[in-house]
Amino acid sequence: MINLQPYENPQYFFYLLIGLLPIIIGMLYQKRFRWYESLFSLVFLFLIFDGSKISQGIAIIGYTVYETLVTWWYCHYRTKENSKNKTSIFILAVFLAILPLIFVKFTPLFVDGKASIFGFLGISYLTFKVAGMIMEMRDGSIKDFHLVKFLQFLLFFPTISSGPIDRYRRFIKDYDRVPTQEQYLGLLQKGVHNIMLGFFYKFVLGYFFGTVLLPNIEHLAMLSRHNFLGLSWPLVGVMYTYSMYLFFDFAGYSLFAVGISYMMGIETPMNFNKPFLSWNIKEFWNRWHMTLSFWFRDYIYMRFVFFMMKHKILKSRIALANLGYLVLFLVMGIWHGETWFYITYGIFHAVVMILTDAWIRYKRKHKGWFPSNKFTHVMSVVLTFHVVCLSFLLFSGFLDQLWFGIR
Repeated sequence: MINLQPYENPQYFFYLLIGLLPIIIGMLYQKRFRWYESLFSLVFLFLIFDGSKISQGIAIIGYTVYETLVTWWYCHYRTKENSKNKTSIFILAVFLAILPLIFVKFTPLFVDGKASIFGFLGISYLTFKVAGMIMEMRDGSIKDFHLVKFLQFLLFFPTISSGPIDRYRRFIKDYDRVPTQEQYLGLLQKGVHNIMLGFFYKFVLGYFFGTVLLPNIEHLAMLSRHNFLGLSWPLVGVMYTYSMYLFFDFAGYSLFAVGISYMMGIETPMNFNKPFLSWNIKEFWNRWHMTLSFWFRDYIYMRFVFFMMKHKILKSRIALANLGYLVLFLVMGIWHGETWFYITYGIFHAVVMILTDAWIRYKRKHKGWFPSNKFTHVMSVVLTFHVVCLSFLLFSGFLDQLWFGIR
């Protein structure tokens, strides 16, 4: 059996190109072979989860059936009379949708660090898709449930393992239409460009920073671990090197996913937009892993703030926004993992967001006190870059190894 990790080796891209050829030819003649796209996705899902990952393959089948039933049930409930204002049913539906992810995420805490047998590659991103659909059903944006379209959206294989996270209505709009030949040639060109750039990011720059540089610098940092808190110049090197590796590796993967999506006629949203050129931390989260940050913003932060305002739990809008940041980034940190460094990473970003808002309010209150020009802009970008890299050092878990891993 062939076992292929998405976008990790040339063999995967070879099989991918063979599978894509009928789709590309069909699109060039303004025909979308939906039956073939479904078969194509199923074959690649099988290749991803066969062999040693067969248990994950079984898990994703069970998960898909479960989430399909939950989504269908809630949509069916919404069509009933006098059902639209039942908040308790909505909360139950969201809880049921995220329950498998909660179970998988917290199982290692109670089973000696062992991963759940119900986990599989991409369960987080599939869960975000389903939860988002249920919330949009609650809002009335999605009014019906179409089984085939739901499965196409949920199991769209280019983005299944690590996103980007698409939205149902945007995806279906692309899925239902067939682009003109001119439109598709434009998509095809952008798709090839993204894939080539992804190769450069992931297999050249990501490899250089992550495989060539990082282990050596980490080794030097470990040798100086007996310094106060292990602080040393090699540790600073780890911070910047890991940040570069994280960006180029993940951005490269995302470019692959977007590029393949374009080739299939689906304009999956981009995930990164020059994040290291951000001039404050709020702008950074508008540029880094954008589909995830926008998902957390729309479905957690905004709904939490709206709930608190509606029930008048906090009168101060500033205090409400700050509490929202703490909840948002704490959830994001816990989602990455139930370890002190992921949770600290989340709290760190919440605190920086709160301080950024406070600084923006202070500048507005004292207009004319602070110059605004190219120099101050560059300084803001440089400062934000260093703050972000420091957060990535926390995120990396290297400090855990440095401080607690070796005695």
